[in-house]
Amino acid sequence: MGKIRITTLVEDTADKRGFLAEHGLSFWIELEGASVLFDTGQGSALCGNARRLGINLQEADAIALSHGHYDHTGGLEHVLQDSSRKKIYVHPAAMEAKFVRDPDGTGREIGVPLPGELKARYQAEPVWVKAPAELPGGLRLTGPVPRLHGFEDTGGAFFLDQECAQPDILLDDQAAFLETPAGTVVILGCAHSGLVNTLDYVSSLTGGRPIHTVVGGTHLLNASQERLDQTVEALRQIDARRLCPCHCSGLMATARLWREFPDRCESCHVGKTIELAW
Repeated sequence: MGKIRITTLVEDTADKRGFLAEHGLSFWIELEGASVLFDTGQGSALCGNARRLGINLQEADAIALSHGHYDHTGGLEHVLQDSSRKKIYVHPAAMEAKFVRDPDGTGREIGVPLPGELKARYQAEPVWVKAPAELPGGLRLTGPVPRLHGFEDTGGAFFLDQECAQPDILLDDQAAFLETPAGTVVILGCAHSGLVNTLDYVSSLTGGRPIHTVVGGTHLLNASQERLDQTVEALRQIDARRLCPCHCSGLMATARLWREFPDRCESCHVGKTIELAW
């Protein structure tokens, strides 16, 4: 018998006493014989929430980073400082300087807080993911996701320089997935490559197997009505059984998904566990 358990350690919302919410995302993924920490949030909520949930972060067999933004990587320092050597699965571009353009036109740094110190200061061993890769327990990473759907974009004004002159296409964006007899489970960080692009790519990597569960950030908070319409239509065709949008999905987009798929959507607050057994 197999099983996957995905527990939300960090997310923008918390609905239970004692948990801390912050703008960020982190999942604890338990598989047969292995545990993987997928993203680490900003750093303020991760360790405390994990302790309250009875999760020992030092037992992670691997750490995977969906991309190089602070709200997904800021907790690395806390995870690594007291741990034995850990493998961090990440695309090289995640360690580059990253900026976002604020409404006043100025650039604000949003990259990995300590990219240059990961190996020098902590016992961390980067594993550069430039193509699909397998992690402990059979969990897989997509690596860079092909951008085939023109209606999808990165979801924001992202750049590689503070002057906001060099656009960041977020080549480092990746998702995790696991094939099960019921269908594929997909775990997203922010889906900066596009939700539909990501799901289509996962489908291609699994030989067209059906997608059963999608959990994580979809970065639809700035999506136009046209993009939302096309996303909903694509999701109808994909026909996933469970949809758990959270973090950067945006209130309007999340409400739309719940309205369109009321029997399939679930919340993803801090402390929530999503499980699939076979």
